Amino acid sequence: MKISLIICTYMRPKAICVLLDSIVAQRKVPDEIIIIDGSLNDETREILTEKKYDLPIRYFLVGKEDRGLTRQRNYGVERVNAEMDVVAFLDDDIRLDENYFYEILQPYAKDAKVIAVGGCTTNEVKWEKYSSESECPKGKFCIDGYIRNESLRYRLRNVLGLVPSTQPGLISLYSHERSVGYLPPSDKYYTVDFMMGGIASFKKELFDKIGFSHYFEGYGLYEDKDFTLRAREFGTLIVNTKAKLEHLHDPNGRPNKFYYGQMVIRNGWYVWQVATPNSGVEGVLKWYINACVLITIRFTNILTGPKRMEALTETLGRVYGLFTLVWDKPKVQK
Repeated sequence: MKISLIICTYMRPKAICVLLDSIVAQRKVPDEIIIIDGSLNDETREILTEKKYDLPIRYFLVGKEDRGLTRQRNYGVERVNAEMDVVAFLDDDIRLDENYFYEILQPYAKDAKVIAVGGCTTNEVKWEKYSSESECPKGKFCIDGYIRNESLRYRLRNVLGLVPSTQPGLISLYSHERSVGYLPPSDKYYTVDFMMGGIASFKKELFDKIGFSHYFEGYGLYEDKDFTLRAREFGTLIVNTKAKLEHLHDPNGRPNKFYYGQMVIRNGWYVWQVATPNSGVEGVLKWYINACVLITIRFTNILTGPKRMEALTETLGRVYGLFTLVWDKPKVQK
């Protein structure tokens, strides 16, 4: 199968070089690499020219009308070679295991119903092997013979009965489910309802049916969840935990925290409606309670966290975003 890689980048020339260095070392190198650069300067283009990577790179520097993650992704999809079978996306601050693309293609080859395949981030959480027959200790999360520390938000939500019992990556009645980041590095395949767009791939034919929603134009928080939830209609979504990578979380190019806080709430509400538009009274009540609990936890970071001003502005953004849902709910695009 031929695979096209789209990298959307913004003001991260050093980060994208780390990614490309890891692509050079791949067991299976993408058949084309399309870089969509929304930067406000030429630093990324200059460093790519200087590096002279021996890779099939096509570079595009886009203007304001095509800038932003959603727009850049759609811009890249429009330029994928017609001969490609799979379109992959990677965030620009990723470093890949050498088998990443080889493993990404395996589920497609094994099952024609597979429409999307995502990878597994290995550096964000410390997992340890654990006997699946033992009771999971308090304050821990256990799955498929692996154990990790439970975060404060989930410990508190567990006490309040607000944590869905579904497998990570599967939707619940009231959203706020565990992300695919809670799937362990078990080397297994997991069928999911949504995945992270920055480490995902899709059959090219899917883009003849749907695209990334214009609602998320701009920074695009949760645009990947929206897209993959809609992709379920056309096939099976798989996370292949053999396709390993590291997410390095480059701080450059991120929005201000007040705007980010608004998006956490408003875009979170939007994808909840895409997933479960008829969740009933219980679902609505639990979604809003969860939102308030998470706002409260973020508020405590103002008093205890290392970045207190960021915590304050994000908390205010979340509160403002929650109140805007009273008079200005987002309209879900079909």
